[in-house]
Parts: sequence; C-alpha cells; structure tokens
Amino acid sequence: MGDNNAYAVIPKGTFSDIVTSFLPFWDQTRLWVIARPLSGFAETFSQYIMEVQPGGGSDRPELDDGAEGVLFVVEGNVTITMADEKHVLAEGGYAYLPPKSGWTLRNAAATTARFHWIRKAYEYVDGLGTPEPLFLNEKDIAPCEMLGTNGAWATTRFVDPCDVRHDMHVNIVTFEPGGVIPFAETHVMEHGLYVLQGKAVYRLNQDWVEVEAGDFMWLRAFCPQACYAGGPGKFRYLLYKDVNRHMKLSR
Repeated sequence: MGDNNAYAVIPKGTFSDIVTSFLPFWDQTRLWVIARPLSGFAETFSQYIMEVQPGGGSDRPELDDGAEGVLFVVEGNVTITMADEKHVLAEGGYAYLPPKSGWTLRNAAATTARFHWIRKAYEYVDGLGTPEPLFLNEKDIAPCEMLGTNGAWATTRFVDPCDVRHDMHVNIVTFEPGGVIPFAETHVMEHGLYVLQGKAVYRLNQDWVEVEAGDFMWLRAFCPQACYAGGPGKFRYLLYKDVNRHMKLSR
C-alpha cells in the first residue's frame, strides 16, 4: 500500500496458483481477484482475471442484477450469448454488458481463454436510459492522440466520452518508448491500471515505482500520477475509472 493509502501496486508474481478463486455457476474456470470494494482500497469496482478452460464458462455468470460489466480478452477467445445472439471475442475483444442483460459465456475453442472482468454497481439516473451492449475489438478503433505529444501518448476509447449514460470507462492507454505524462495528473476518479505490455516508471503520489506487464496499480481519487515509458517497446495498460455522476454526499 502506498503513501497515505493513496495507491497500491500488486506485482504480477502475486497471481500464482496459491491465490486463485472460484465462483458459483462457473465451470472449468478459475480467477484472480485484483480489486474489490474495500475500505482503504477500491471503492467503486471489482476486477478479476478470468481463466476459462476449453468447454468451460457459465450460464449464470452475473448474480447481481444491479451490476454492469466490461470484459477484455487478453488470450484465446470466448463466446458471449445475449438475447439468442452469439458474439465471439478474440484477443483484444471488448464487451460492455449492461445490468440485467442476461448474458452467458463459453470457451468454445481448444485453448485456454483469459480475460479481465470489471464489475460496477450501475448508478441509474432518472431521465437517462441505460447504455446498450457493446461488442468491439481494440484493433478496429483508432487511438486518440494526446495533444502536444506527437503520438507518443494515446488512448483507445471504447465508449463515446460524451455519452453520460455510461458511469464508467475502461480504456487502453499506450505510450511509445520515451513517452511521458509530463506533469502530475490529479483526477477525481478512482483508477485501476493493469499493465498489458512493456515497462515504465510510474509516479504514484510522491513515489516513483517500476512496473511491467502483469502488474496492477490502484489509485485513490486525487492521487497524483505521472509516467515515463523508457522502452524498448510500447507501454500499455487497461484503465478503469468511474465517470459522469454527481459526487455522493452520503452513503
């Protein structure tokens, strides 16, 4: 846990056989819980790394009617069925799953599938409908370059930032070798960052921490952050943040 409990870094070596978990109604599946709502840690989301063997999956994957979800596939492929329609997600595949969407998931391939499953209690707003399901792949989305960085810092956005029906965003942030966040960003959102590729030195509060592919970072709201990606290859991470809602004044 970081300075003043403002952040936590979970190194990739932690995700070993000894800390696996299992879920009701998921067969031939194990997972690693890397974030959960907990005092002093993540407050708005949970995040799992799911590992599903061939033929495995679930016909009752989500037991909470108030939960929305995002799946992001990092290895193999999975088939999601919703309203009798099948959607195959290969590596780089992204799914947004609204509350009460009745989805199921199977690994119909001959190899193991691994994906991130990010869950959040959807915050309904009177007068706003819920978002539609989305089934996309990062390879089909042009990253948005950050101004003044000459393409060294870019974000792949799966959801329109102007669509305020969404109360969370899960993006991919990419730095080319030598790319930086040149100042200490401070956001109102809670952040979860899972490193997909490469290595970098990341500033968390007042500390500079070396991170690499497989590491996970959690940042409390208002924790300053910055980054230097020294190479030799790209540095990429999957980013969660809560967005587009009033700040709660009571629990």
